[in-house]
Amino acid sequence: MSAATGDARIKARADAVVAELAKCQKALGASGYLSAFPETFFDRVESIRTVWAPYYTIHKIMAGLLDMYEFGGNAQALEVVEGMARWVKSRTDKSDPVHMERVLNFTEQGGMNEVLANLYSVTGKPEYLATARRFDERHYTEPLSRSEDKMKGEHVNSFIPNVIGAAREYEMTADPTLHGIATFFWNEVTGARAFATGGTSNGEEWGSDPYQIFPELGKDSHESCCTYNMLKLTRHLFSWEAAAKYADYYERALWNGILPTQSPDDGMMMYYVPMMPGMYKTFMTPEDSFWCCTGTGMENHAKYGDSIYFHDGDGLFVNLFIASELSWAEKGLKVRQETRFPEESKTTLFFTAAKPVELALHIRVPAWIAKGGFVKVNGQKLAEYASPSSYLSVRRMWKNGDRVEVALPMELRLERLPDRRGVAAFLYGPIVLAGELGGAAGLTPDKVYGPYGPEGDPVPVPTFEGRNATPLADWVKPVAGKLLTFRTVDAGKPNDVTLIPFYRLFGQRYSIYWELAKPPRRGRT
Repeated sequence: MSAATGDARIKARADAVVAELAKCQKALGASGYLSAFPETFFDRVESIRTVWAPYYTIHKIMAGLLDMYEFGGNAQALEVVEGMARWVKSRTDKSDPVHMERVLNFTEQGGMNEVLANLYSVTGKPEYLATARRFDERHYTEPLSRSEDKMKGEHVNSFIPNVIGAAREYEMTADPTLHGIATFFWNEVTGARAFATGGTSNGEEWGSDPYQIFPELGKDSHESCCTYNMLKLTRHLFSWEAAAKYADYYERALWNGILPTQSPDDGMMMYYVPMMPGMYKTFMTPEDSFWCCTGTGMENHAKYGDSIYFHDGDGLFVNLFIASELSWAEKGLKVRQETRFPEESKTTLFFTAAKPVELALHIRVPAWIAKGGFVKVNGQKLAEYASPSSYLSVRRMWKNGDRVEVALPMELRLERLPDRRGVAAFLYGPIVLAGELGGAAGLTPDKVYGPYGPEGDPVPVPTFEGRNATPLADWVKPVAGKLLTFRTVDAGKPNDVTLIPFYRLFGQRYSIYWELAKPPRRGRT
């Protein structure tokens, strides 16, 4: 947030945290160890005795310190995190590969391999990369290296950070096996294990086989940490291959898996994002529920400027349609994107250039694009366009005052579950729509604030039986005067529903998935 906004107050607070952590580290001795719990917790990990997740916790401290060095220019933060890394090396050097794998299988280790690989990238010290590789969990990575999905029953937010670490190690080593691990994993999660929102997990696990989503629609589903980490992995993969499918997923997960998880009333964040029809949202408290998804949740909402733009040697990629301003100092170029997307189906790019500069502008044509899309440069409509989930490239000499208008027509559609075709979610363009079910009267503060997820049973949810093969336009209509709002018409049993973007729905029960046809009867064959 400090890097994105230049807010000196945020920077000062973060610098103060670093200084105090440095004092703590010094007081704990010369080893470099730094945590609020005793080092004996690691004795328990190594002897496979009951303990929570000490490596997971110190990873968060290390990652924050490294961010403070890279984004905040704080040299003291680098000194502290290097001390921690030396301690981690000395600790893990005591374990042979077999014992280290037992340690990794026993508790969550977070992104230890990622942060150590990142530290290697900053310092060039090979011992940090070697230590990072000690945290590669083989029972995760070896099946992936064979393109095998053995993820059923695995803890999701242990798994994804380990693969992010593998991706970062690939960038440091060019090992093609690591590349294959990361790409196969991403394709499998986004293609076979994700909800319409882009989120994944149920009760923090993958409880089913690939493409079996219906059993995963739980009230403790869609842990928000998992979405956070899938976005991090997606960013890595896009940097390897500028494929629109990565930006399509990033957009989906950002708008539908991240933006809906922060309360507009008080800024509190969600842990689970219930996919079970008829449930409601729950949030952390300001002081007494500092969970994993609170920490990553705070980071989520400081990162909306992340991944809007990428560049290669001479081209600029516009991946996300978010009002923003980009400064490309090496090119002497600024690009300002003005849009109210998705409340308007267009965006406009304005160029400010110190002098004319030749480059290719790559504009994502999203997978969800409806008919009628076009691009205008300085008011002139281009003859060419591009197919969905690809890029339209415009190479020219860009000058001060140039303007690019992009039309982004959207349409309503259904996304059906692969294992229950009569159950579907409504989307408008990239936006998941949730049905308003009311029931706010029972959602008292003690039910909404504090629990990981909602408690009790869901309320009954209308069905749309008989609409499985009926054109959507016949029974779902826009609500006049209300942007991105739709209403079913003479279709719901026992009643129709209003559909709004999931990121707008707070303070009431909801449903994202709807029954359009009765499931087939199971009988003897």
